[in-house]
Amino acid sequence: MALQTQIAFDFDDVPQQPLPQKKAIVKKEKIIELPEAITVVKKKSTRGRMSLKEMSAGVDLLEIPDDEILFQKMYYSIGKVAAMFKVNQSLIRLWENEFDVLKPKKNGKGDRLFRPEDIKNIQLIYHLMRERKYTMEGAKDFIKHNKKADEKFALIESLKKLKGFLNELKANL
Repeated sequence: MALQTQIAFDFDDVPQQPLPQKKAIVKKEKIIELPEAITVVKKKSTRGRMSLKEMSAGVDLLEIPDDEILFQKMYYSIGKVAAMFKVNQSLIRLWENEFDVLKPKKNGKGDRLFRPEDIKNIQLIYHLMRERKYTMEGAKDFIKHNKKADEKFALIESLKKLKGFLNELKANL
């Protein structure tokens, strides 16, 4: 027969620390009490579309190389192109399906290989949709009806580079 023992604790002689004051948070008709040390920070959801302000802020951060560097390679993978424009690969594939000017070559495995001309066309599409806020249909119509759209876009890009240079020069004065 096993001998059973019982252990008893006496908590009366242990000094109790006062509990921290509590804050009350009302959430959907329920009150949740939290200690004072805990602060609630509501994090914005990352799901869904980017706001127009976030899209506009990202326009200046594109990492598209200059033409002489861009045309040194014959083909770029979809991952490299997506990284240049800081967009998802799925968006590049969508633009490929929607715009007739994008015709990347596909290898035997099915990987898309973009020529430098394709990257220039993606840059034009990116400019129309992200900077000038055209819809998909509006951008298609613009490219279809404006045969000199590439020349206008090249002029805009060179003026942006000149403006950046002058702003940098002004900052150094």
